[in-house]
Amino acid sequence: MSDPTNDEDERIPAMQSLLDNPFLLLFIGVAMPTVFYTVWGIMEIVTLPVAP
Repeated sequence: MSDPTNDEDERIPAMQSLLDNPFLLLFIGVAMPTVFYTVWGIMEIVTLPVAP
C-alpha cells in the first residue's frame, strides 16, 4: 500500500523552486532594474537632438 505522506515522486513546481531560492531572488531583484534603467538611459541618449 502506498504511503500518502511519502511525496518523493512528486515534482516541485518551477515557481515554488524559484521563490524558495533567496539568492536567485536577490540576483533577479538587482539585475532586472539594472537592465531596465540601462536600456532606458540608452533610449534617452539616442533620442536626444544633436546640438548645433
